[in-house]
Amino acid sequence: MLTRRFIKMIETRADKVAKLWLKEVRQSRYTPTYHHFPEELLFERAMAVYERLGYWLSPETQKEEIRHFYMNLGRRRYQEGFRLEEVIMALILLKRYLWLEVISEGLTQTNLELYQALELNNQVVLYFDRAIYYTTQGYMEAVEAAKVINQ
Repeated sequence: MLTRRFIKMIETRADKVAKLWLKEVRQSRYTPTYHHFPEELLFERAMAVYERLGYWLSPETQKEEIRHFYMNLGRRRYQEGFRLEEVIMALILLKRYLWLEVISEGLTQTNLELYQALELNNQVVLYFDRAIYYTTQGYMEAVEAAKVINQ
């Protein structure tokens, strides 16, 4: 099945995809804080997302786990001094480089595989949409908490 091949491909190529993402995020004008953040730490963070993608996409995974992970991510990025739009762009780039790798792999040979790829794309898009939503929610909670502390 295509989903298993996709997950296996990402697991085995996570470092390659993470390095491509890292290069982009360290140079993009949309992510200036990432330019000065420790490269090793950024790489580890991208790997954490890619390595767990198969787990996150499995039907058994509780949406609450995804919510918790990304809300914490949003809080941490605020505390580290990242702007919200940079964090969102970094997540968008994680998704983009993931699909560039899938496309380069040529996993879709037949109409059935193309249909399965579209279905998988929908799952991945939904996952990253949730990641962006929960990251934003966690980030904004951290902003509000900081306002209360500073009053």
